[in-house]
Amino acid sequence: IMTERTPLLHYRLAASVNDAELRPPEPGQAVGQPPGSSRQRSAPQRQPQKLSVFFGVVIPTLLSMFSVVLFLRIGFVVGQAGLYQGIAMFLVAYFIICMTVLSVCAISTNGALDAGGAYYMISRALGPEFGGSIGIMFFLANVCGSALYVLGLVEAIVDTFGKPEDGAALSAHHVLPSGYWYSLLYATGIALLCLLVCLVGAHIYAKATFLIFLVVMFVLGTIFVSFFAVHPRTITLPSPSPNGTDPAFPTTANFTGFKLNTLLGNLWAGYSLDYTTKTMMTFATVFAVMFNGCTGIMAGSNMSGELKNPSYAIPRGTITAVIFTFIIYILLCVLVACSCDRMLLLRDYSFLRDINVWNPFVTIGVYSSTLSAAMSNLIGASRILYALARDDLFGKVLSPAKKTSRSGNPWASVLISWFGVQVSWSFSPGKLNTIASIVTIFFLLVYAAVDLACLALEWASAPNFRPTFRYFTWHTCVMGIVGCGIMMFLINPIYASASIAFMLLLLLLIHYLSPTSSWGYISQALIFHQVVRKYLLMLDVRKDHVKFWRPQILLMVSNPRSSVGLITFINDIKKSGLYVLGHVQLGDLNTLPSDPLQSQYDSWLSLVDHLNIKAFVNLTLADSVRHGIQHLLFISGLGGMRPNTLVLGFYDSCCPRDMLLDPSMSTIQCGDHSGFDQKPPLFHFASLRVSSDRQDFGEFGDGKTLGPQEYVAVIADAVKMLKNVVLARYFNRFDRSEVVSPSFFSKGKKAVYVDVWPVNLLRPDSSSYVDTCSLFLLQLACILNMVRAWRTAKLRLFLCVEEGRSLTGSEEKLGQLLKDLRIKAQVYPVPWDQQVALHWQRQGEEEEEDYVNSFPSNATRLSDDYLLAVNQLILTTAPPAPAVRFLYLPRPPADTRQYTTYLRQLELLTQDLGPTLLIHGVTPVITTDL
Repeated sequence: IMTERTPLLHYRLAASVNDAELRPPEPGQAVGQPPGSSRQRSAPQRQPQKLSVFFGVVIPTLLSMFSVVLFLRIGFVVGQAGLYQGIAMFLVAYFIICMTVLSVCAISTNGALDAGGAYYMISRALGPEFGGSIGIMFFLANVCGSALYVLGLVEAIVDTFGKPEDGAALSAHHVLPSGYWYSLLYATGIALLCLLVCLVGAHIYAKATFLIFLVVMFVLGTIFVSFFAVHPRTITLPSPSPNGTDPAFPTTANFTGFKLNTLLGNLWAGYSLDYTTKTMMTFATVFAVMFNGCTGIMAGSNMSGELKNPSYAIPRGTITAVIFTFIIYILLCVLVACSCDRMLLLRDYSFLRDINVWNPFVTIGVYSSTLSAAMSNLIGASRILYALARDDLFGKVLSPAKKTSRSGNPWASVLISWFGVQVSWSFSPGKLNTIASIVTIFFLLVYAAVDLACLALEWASAPNFRPTFRYFTWHTCVMGIVGCGIMMFLINPIYASASIAFMLLLLLLIHYLSPTSSWGYISQALIFHQVVRKYLLMLDVRKDHVKFWRPQILLMVSNPRSSVGLITFINDIKKSGLYVLGHVQLGDLNTLPSDPLQSQYDSWLSLVDHLNIKAFVNLTLADSVRHGIQHLLFISGLGGMRPNTLVLGFYDSCCPRDMLLDPSMSTIQCGDHSGFDQKPPLFHFASLRVSSDRQDFGEFGDGKTLGPQEYVAVIADAVKMLKNVVLARYFNRFDRSEVVSPSFFSKGKKAVYVDVWPVNLLRPDSSSYVDTCSLFLLQLACILNMVRAWRTAKLRLFLCVEEGRSLTGSEEKLGQLLKDLRIKAQVYPVPWDQQVALHWQRQGEEEEEDYVNSFPSNATRLSDDYLLAVNQLILTTAPPAPAVRFLYLPRPPADTRQYTTYLRQLELLTQDLGPTLLIHGVTPVITTDL
């Protein structure tokens, strides 16, 4: 078979044998889907599972791992690397694949294993993204591998029976015409034979592989016998040049039989030029060639659909095959080193044929193993394609591959795979070495993905991951991943990098295009176990420091449809902190048949996804809004991640705007209290739906269940719990896209301003702007200005001063403070003597009373005229109007009887100001320290 005209055969047969899966998944049910799934359809009853450990696992794995390596590469390895390094290479290679075998055995014994092999394992363990991307690559590797082996078989046949291109027969058995087009014709004929076998069914292939196994074992037996039975002889070496006249190489070498001198001459490495490619061999290049013969370990696990007991058969069968092949390879290395000259091993890769008791035996072995590999790759590719089509990861693109025969054979997938093999032949024969490297790298990537799947399941510590095969740890998984990665880059770093990039591209494509699967996502378990739980335990509240403070926000939402503007705005000021959307539904669980909140979570999460915000959702059922908010303030968050700021919509009678309303529907319902009591309009928006009873998102109550007294009591409760409080007014019509630039490079947008009034405007007798609350205002405004969309906004800080005081001094002090706090803002002194005069005029008209300098007594002394005057001052100072205003929110009065007056004063103060935040801070949040 190996002559001077077939120098590249040992490279062209480089791909590992297909890890074929021989039975299609159940036609009526998608792989891994539970009974009753939406994908389940009526289908013929699937064929019974009949294969035992030996026929279903051992034989396919042995043939996949042996292939033509057994006959063509042993001499190459020993001749170049020597016996010591050759055995070391096999030890390293088998160590790598054994790590993957342990992962395969662990996953295969962790519950029911359906058809699909490696694709099924990876997709059900890591999710559809990894499963689909690896599945496509596995399919392409099998298609190219089938083409590779078919063309390799054609070359072997042509070398044995083909005429030279000049038409002159060298001997009586050289009867076949040769040439490029003839080779493609022969390849098409062999591929048609493989296609017919695959179309008939997997059981026919199983019987054929058993016959091939018997042939290969018989040929292997003759090889071992030949080392002892054949007498020493001189063997003519193939010429490296077509005319055979190259004088630089000897023309003969010796088969010496078992001699000590021969063994001593083959112990150490002797890397030299490869006579077929004229390239210098190294440890890495020889190891890469040798490793191609150690792949194919998943051929047995991919037979899972045909096995009587996959969980029992796969571990035992795979490990048995791996041990057997390792022993055979090591024995052959020793026998070859003891009986063959180094020159014979270096110059004749088909020397086993020349020393065999009957030369055609090795030829038959090469033909049989190559044909088996071609059929295995073809049928495996069809099963992988069928599984991918059944799982609908690529939508209608793969829908034709779902068609099956009455017996369940996926004939459409077989035809598509066969067509892919035919397309692969559009590459010239000289390019098949490249395909071989890509195929091997794809297989290694699949093996690494299996190790990754097992590692993820182990690290996630999922209670349902209980494999009966326990001879593995996360260390073996990591070693398998590292080993496969090293081998990929050792074979070809460029192709390895391109393969990983291609896998990532497929992963992103499936992630964004495919629907959510019901398989589960290992990422969720890993995030919970390895990230969230572990680091939340490490997040010690006793170690908190003011310089690392960030907002942890609980935003109470009554009607999410009219609160879109506020929801998106608060998302901008969270600064990577905790953000929780809270909602209270009135009710008593004792009087309800079930929890009404469970059915609402999906709608809320759909809203979060639609708005593209990073927020959690927390719903509660309570007898009153106040008690519900108390519940959420107590229980929201976990460990060191708990809300420190409560945001409420303002208590007013503004008419809301449904930001999710269908343009074809113009109805907007108005109520008395837009912050809490608006009922959402009837409307369907994708997965975010509002049912006819208007309770999908819940209500804080009907009519005026929440009164002004209770509203202010909620603020007071939050202050008692040391929570910062923010009241948001006029955000029901706030549209973020109309205010801020969508991109940093956007042009043509008008200037955006954010105004900050850090003085307690309800306390004109105290104009301090450096207390905790004022600094909290400055911090939130600075955080907003740090967001990319708001980065071009200009902060304007308004300093209210009286003419009797030094304007310059106050401005300089505030400017120095901003400099110390690293806040970039423009300070505007605002005289407010006229407004303050209205306040003191009211004080002179009233009877003097003894009171402390606190709000309860001051509340009765604030006139409507003063509040409206301050409101106009804010409204008319420094045009144009800002996108949002930050105002000082004083704490509620201690006397609960003044709650209504307090709320009315806030309403007058903020009347017609546009989007406004009233902010009260209770804890230090800013520092000048490094």
